[in-house]
Amino acid sequence: MSIRQIREANAFKWLYPGMHIKRWLLLLLIGVCLMGLGISYVLREAYLTYTLPGAFYYITLQFIPRWARGVLFMALSLSTVALATWRLNQSLLFAFVRPDRGQNMAEAIYQKRFLSRGPKIVAIGGGTGLSTLLRGLKEHTSNLTAIVTVADDGGSTGRLRQEFGVVAPGDIRQCIAALAESEPLMSKLFQYRFGEGNGLEGHSFGNLFIVAMSEVTGNFETAIHEASRVLNVRGAILPSTLEDVTLSARTNENELVHGEHNISERGGGIREVFLNPASAEAHPDAVHAILEADLIVIGPGSLYTSVLPNLLVDGIRKALAASTAMRIFICNVATQRGETDGFSVADHLKAIEHHAGKGIIHGVLANSNIADTLPEAWHSRAVPVSNNGMGAFSDVMLVAADVVAEENRYRHDPHKLADNVLQMYDNRQSWASSVRQRVAGEPVLLSR
Repeated sequence: MSIRQIREANAFKWLYPGMHIKRWLLLLLIGVCLMGLGISYVLREAYLTYTLPGAFYYITLQFIPRWARGVLFMALSLSTVALATWRLNQSLLFAFVRPDRGQNMAEAIYQKRFLSRGPKIVAIGGGTGLSTLLRGLKEHTSNLTAIVTVADDGGSTGRLRQEFGVVAPGDIRQCIAALAESEPLMSKLFQYRFGEGNGLEGHSFGNLFIVAMSEVTGNFETAIHEASRVLNVRGAILPSTLEDVTLSARTNENELVHGEHNISERGGGIREVFLNPASAEAHPDAVHAILEADLIVIGPGSLYTSVLPNLLVDGIRKALAASTAMRIFICNVATQRGETDGFSVADHLKAIEHHAGKGIIHGVLANSNIADTLPEAWHSRAVPVSNNGMGAFSDVMLVAADVVAEENRYRHDPHKLADNVLQMYDNRQSWASSVRQRVAGEPVLLSR
């Protein structure tokens, strides 16, 4: 049985008692019966008072015994009421619960109610990694909040930032498409990138849509909300900050590189990254979501240009430190050229703690499905684990599992990823117990 089936089975008994459908159907039936009783009194009075044409003998089925007529009319009444109620509910609920193709309305309602009872999860990151994670998590809970980096300044996003002075829309667009419950055509349209056209070439339709919406509404936050509403997004998407920030890096050669796009293309070893301005304020809703979360997931994604920019926002970093939620870091399947060449899992954690503080991560999920299709040096190795590798993080739960996408060995599989993340969340109590009993310097490795 999969983790999803287990969670559904545990939640099933709580779903239907709270729906109160039967009591309202019973009330509706009583109202219809009272109406029928009133009509019967009126008809009886008409029969006694007036002489009706002979055709009414057949119209009113008087050639059938009265008890049979009663049963017949009650059966027709119940059938009509049931059909009308079902179709009415479908019409009213379709605006809120839109079933996928091949899924009936009852399944869609159950699914929506099940997801509404899922854990409150905050996912922090950006780029393709964050959107991949969200695609998997949205099948388990609708209580999702994506906190997205806004330091991107390359491609379509960079051009729009320069021309309109807006917050970087690119990573936000990808998250909206990942969490959308709309028809696939709408999601494809949102991700569509113009291949030609004067001024349009290279631009994503979704980026243009968000910028246009921000111009119409006069507010970037409202633009995200409205775009999410149009695509029926499951969860909330928030920028880590609403300020116009620039990401800068200091290389191992003490060279300063400004701009996320330039850092990625520089190709040198990175000592540290920082934001300009350093005092950028965190989005208040993002801080609130972190403090209210049951589970916080950091990554996957480009370590220095997608993950860490969020943690560099002072309010986000302080909220993480104050949060009582379990905090998991998802390590990339492969190292990234120019950013994490030769990095192990421990190296990723060292970079995070260097920028965000000690003890920020409780658990790490790393890929164990090492494939020959990737060069050995490109793997973010999770195993074997030794004191020389993860020893400094002996209190961190390390889970090595198959989370790679078979069709693209450089990427995570969204469903494998979500299943393992929620398995770690479900095992958080046993993990906490193991930390207290662990021999100093020996991390726990759980392989699947």
